[in-house]
Amino acid sequence: MPRTKGPLRRAFGRFIANRAARAGLIILIPILLAVSTYHLWWPIGPNAIDLRAMNKGPSAVHWLGSDGVGRDVMARVLQGGRVSLIVAVGSVAISTVIGFLVGAIASFGGRVVDSTVMRLVDLAMTLPPVIFLLVLASIAGTGIMPTILVISLLSWPVLSRMVRARLMELRERDFVVAARGMGARMPHLLLRHGLPNSIDILVVYATLQIANAILLEAGLSFLGLGIPPPEASWGNMLNLARSTIVLEQYPWQWMFPGAALVLTVLAINFIGDGLRDAFDPRSDLN
Repeated sequence: MPRTKGPLRRAFGRFIANRAARAGLIILIPILLAVSTYHLWWPIGPNAIDLRAMNKGPSAVHWLGSDGVGRDVMARVLQGGRVSLIVAVGSVAISTVIGFLVGAIASFGGRVVDSTVMRLVDLAMTLPPVIFLLVLASIAGTGIMPTILVISLLSWPVLSRMVRARLMELRERDFVVAARGMGARMPHLLLRHGLPNSIDILVVYATLQIANAILLEAGLSFLGLGIPPPEASWGNMLNLARSTIVLEQYPWQWMFPGAALVLTVLAINFIGDGLRDAFDPRSDLN
C-alpha cells in the first residue's frame, strides 16, 4: 500500500511544480547571496570615495560606475539591498507577530473582546495609508530602526482579520472546545492550536509583505523619510534620479538600483504566489 503524503509534502510538491515560483527562487537566491556576502569578494566599500572616478560610467574598476562623489555604485547597490532586506524582514516579523496576536485574541477572547478588538482594527484600516505612513515617519525620524517600526505599524491589520477568520472556525472544533473546557488558558490555546492552524496564512502573508515592505522603504527613503545618506538603500539611490542631469547623463546611478528593486520585488511576489497556491487545499482537486 503506497504511503500517503502529508500536507506539507504535498504543498512542497505543488510549490516546486509552480514555474513562476521556481523562477522567483532562481532570481532571488543569487540576489540574497550577493547582498549578504559582497564584503567578502568585492574590494570597494559602499562609502569609499574615489575622487578620480566621479560620475564615471561602468569600467574595469567600478563595474556599475560611480556616483557624483566617486562612490562605487555596485557596492552601494549591494549594501542598499542588504539594508532594504533587513528593514523588510524586520518590519514583517514585527507586523506578523502583532497581526497574529490581535487576530487570535479577538477570536479566542469572547464576544466582548472580539467586538472591541475588531473595532480598533477597523479604525486602523480606515486611516489613509499614505498619510498615516508619512505622519509616522515624520514622528519616528529616519534610520533603520524607525523605518522598521513605521512599516510594521502600518502592515498588521489585514493579517489580523485573516487570522481571526481562520480561528473563528477553529474555536468551534471539538478539540478546542475540550481544551477550553479543561481550563486551557489563552497562551496554551494560541501556541497549541492557533499558531499551527494559521501557519499557512502567516507564511504566505510574510512572503508577500516582504515585497511590499521593500517598496515602502524605497518610497520613504526616496522622500527622505527612510534611510538617510550616506547609508545606502535602493530608495535613496533612486532619489538621485530627481536631478535632470543625473537622469539624462548618468543613468547608471539610478538604473541599477531600480533594476535590483524591480527584480527582487518580482521574485518575492512570484514565490509568494507559489506559496499561496501550494497551501491552497483546493489545488489537490485540480
